[in-house]
Amino acid sequence: MNRRPQGLEASKAVIGFLQYKGAEGLAPVTVAGYERDLKLWIDHMGDIDVVRITPQHILSFLNYIRTDYVPRRIAGDNSKKLAPKTVYNIYVSLASFLTWATNEFNFANPMKSVPRPRVPEDAPVEPFKKEEIERLIKACDFCQEATTDRRRKFTMQRSTGKRDKAILLTLLDTGLRASELCALRVEDVDMKTGRIMIRSGEAGKAKGGKGRIVYLGQSARRFVWRYLAERDDVKDPEAPLFVGKFRRPFNRDALRQLIKGLGEKAGVTKCHPHRFRHTFAITYLRSGGDIFTLKSLLGHGSLDMVQHYARIADVDVQQAHRRASPADNWRL
Repeated sequence: MNRRPQGLEASKAVIGFLQYKGAEGLAPVTVAGYERDLKLWIDHMGDIDVVRITPQHILSFLNYIRTDYVPRRIAGDNSKKLAPKTVYNIYVSLASFLTWATNEFNFANPMKSVPRPRVPEDAPVEPFKKEEIERLIKACDFCQEATTDRRRKFTMQRSTGKRDKAILLTLLDTGLRASELCALRVEDVDMKTGRIMIRSGEAGKAKGGKGRIVYLGQSARRFVWRYLAERDDVKDPEAPLFVGKFRRPFNRDALRQLIKGLGEKAGVTKCHPHRFRHTFAITYLRSGGDIFTLKSLLGHGSLDMVQHYARIADVDVQQAHRRASPADNWRL
């Protein structure tokens, strides 16, 4: 049995917790999220003895981040408070830490009497319409119209047009997460078959560290091929599939800014990488795809999120299972 610690500051316990989560194989970005949330907790409560944490401490902290705390944002509204979903995520981080700590050091878990923060159900995100995708593709070709004092309005062709079209079509046709797309290398894509390997572990940035296979259709493959045809490093299997400035791999922030900028130019609102994943899932189901292969393609560990897509797509999950049931189809 583990001994109860004497005077163990929360900051020291957090270090052990983060090491434990890293050893579990969680992605560095997930561990960093725990670290960020727990630092916010310690900054507010002080470096309190971990065994002296009470439900009142936790309730006070949750009330603070819900009503008074305003995060510093690099971009955006710096007067806007945390969203309910963010408050809930911080609660989950704190609950995970205290569950680990109470098991490790054998003391009562103060989270058990703290209710979960309520999260309003989000309005379903509308998938992109075909016309919106066409406008986004068209927006890749030219810069926004410009004027000077000495000449008429003019537009210039964008040097990254082929790359940006390839990115849009890859997101749309695979449902990849932003981090997964940014981690792709040239060798991960088979241009003959459209087969894309999402590598396992940190290399592939797959959620949960689990790799999988996704596919590009002929149209998306054509856009990717046109982009790669002008690259002189495609024979290097470890070269990034999509590169930004100075031939560096894309990162999630750069991808988000790219998609947002194209949306503004094309007049398409709520334009962000995850909406392409949403559009892929909904369109896949409405086009006759089944929830089980969709789960595999999206890399979900359970059917919960896929069932959410199915509800939006108006697909009957029960009927889909009846069609796919081996026991029923084999008349066992």
